[in-house]
Amino acid sequence: MKICATIPEARAACRDARANRKRLGLVPTMGALHEGHLSLVRAAKAQCDAVAVSIFVNPTQFGPTEDLSKYPRQFDHDCRLLEKEGVEILFAPPVEEIYPGGEVTWVLVEGLSEKLDGRSRPGHFRGVTTIVSKLFHILEPEAAFFGQKDAAQLAVIRRMVQDLNFPVEIVACPIVREPDGLAMSSRNAYLNREERGRALVLQRSLQHAQQEFQTGERIAVKLIYAAKEVFAREPKVALDYFEIVDPDTLDSVERISQKTLVAVAAYVGSTRLIDNIVLNP
Repeated sequence: MKICATIPEARAACRDARANRKRLGLVPTMGALHEGHLSLVRAAKAQCDAVAVSIFVNPTQFGPTEDLSKYPRQFDHDCRLLEKEGVEILFAPPVEEIYPGGEVTWVLVEGLSEKLDGRSRPGHFRGVTTIVSKLFHILEPEAAFFGQKDAAQLAVIRRMVQDLNFPVEIVACPIVREPDGLAMSSRNAYLNREERGRALVLQRSLQHAQQEFQTGERIAVKLIYAAKEVFAREPKVALDYFEIVDPDTLDSVERISQKTLVAVAAYVGSTRLIDNIVLNP
């Protein structure tokens, strides 16, 4: 595995990987890799001739009171995992390589970036789309792989790719869960034992909404009410949002008549977690 810390190194490595018309896949990450990330790597390996992974804890997608300074970093461990998976290129730049003059130029998807997580975390998606567009520009992958757990992020990135004519296919991969159902996240490491148990309320709320849907309920507000009743039984978890939206526009849906995203975010202690399911009538 070639480890690149600079943009010229990464460009050269990816250019070599794409030689002879090879298809290059990219898995963007912030490190602290877990099985969810590795599932993206395996999907990229299955669909592409060569795979690049980026590890960059992007400061521009963190708010001033968020967890940038304590976000888990385990670079050596991550490298071992990626080598085991047969990744060809790792792009792991320092902050000054990506933002050498500070942050003055932004990529912003208006209309979508203020919804769901973007409403709860102002400026978050502006940071995401800026760094992802930089990675696409630097590495020039033919395909990029993202987890369905970050469904709002997927919608925002897809719209950015469409509007800016990036020649890259966006591939969404299924949520990977712990044996008890908790969606895998690097932030799960913040949870103590009691919080870890409480965090399961996110999935329970989604399951309850899904059960109501399967018995015939199609009115979104009723499904949301049923899910919030589940949260009411776990008072130490603070619900951020529970919404039912169009997966592409993130606009609220009143009645479910087509593929629909059911998304939840909540604070377990000081840790913010997200999860979602997709309903298909």
